[in-house]
Amino acid sequence: MKTIIKPSAAIRQDYNGIAKLCRESAAPVYLTKNGKGDLVVMDIDNYNRREASFSLREELLGIEEARRDGVPDYSCDDVVEMMRQAVKEAAKK
Repeated sequence: MKTIIKPSAAIRQDYNGIAKLCRESAAPVYLTKNGKGDLVVMDIDNYNRREASFSLREELLGIEEARRDGVPDYSCDDVVEMMRQAVKEAAKK
């Protein structure tokens, strides 16, 4: 992914152009102020995808940490069998 860097004045002078650049590149645009990094802007769809990806990664990391800490894990077959048992028990009641 190409890094896009623009001066902060660009967003004031050409908001539509920066917005179009964000959408078309699907990349964040880094804005500088006095030659130093100041802000990052990106279109909302790409932002939402990135946030969903980060949330999924956090969840998977938590699951992996739990597995390493000894929390039992289950195969798909194990879960299917547990569900069958739960249905049988519920049907008896």
